[in-house]
Amino acid sequence: MSKENIMREIKIEKVVLSTGGTGEDLEKGVKLLKILTGKKPAKMKSKKRIPSWSVRPNLEVGTVVTIRKNPEELLKRMLITIDNVLKKKQISENNFSFGIKEYIEIPGVEYQRDIGIMGFDVTVVFKRTGRRVKLRKIKKGKIPKKHMISKDEIIKFMEEKFQTRFE
Repeated sequence: MSKENIMREIKIEKVVLSTGGTGEDLEKGVKLLKILTGKKPAKMKSKKRIPSWSVRPNLEVGTVVTIRKNPEELLKRMLITIDNVLKKKQISENNFSFGIKEYIEIPGVEYQRDIGIMGFDVTVVFKRTGRRVKLRKIKKGKIPKKHMISKDEIIKFMEEKFQTRFE
C-alpha cells in the first residue's frame, strides 16, 4: 500500500504574461494582454535611470497579467504556438519562461489592426503543497532545498501533462 506523497505533488501556481515598451507600445501591450486573458493588466514602472535606453525612474516600461485560476488552459494555447518544444536553458528552479514572437500564431486569436504585430513573454511558476509556509507574514517557516522543484522534475512534469519536447 504505497501511496504517493501529496506534499511532493507538483502544481502550476500561475502563468504570467508580460510585454515591455513605453508610450504607444505600452498601450498596445495592455490591449493585447487584455484580449488574450480577459483581465486588466498591471503597468510596471522603472526604478532606475538608464540613459542609453532613455529610461527614467517611475516611467511605465512594461505591462504584466497573472493567471492563477485554471492556468492549464492558457498554457496549452501558448505551448501550441511554439510547437510544444522548449529548450532546457529556458528552465530554472521552480519556473520556466519562453517568448512568443507574434500573437497571431495563437489559435483563435485574430489580427488586431490597432495593435499590429507584437510579441510577449510567458512565465510558468510551479509550487508544491506547503509553499505558503515560506511566504506568509505570520509564523514564517523555512523550506528545505528538496521542496524546491528542480529542472528535471519540471521536464518530467511537462512531458507527462503537456507532451512537451525538450531540446
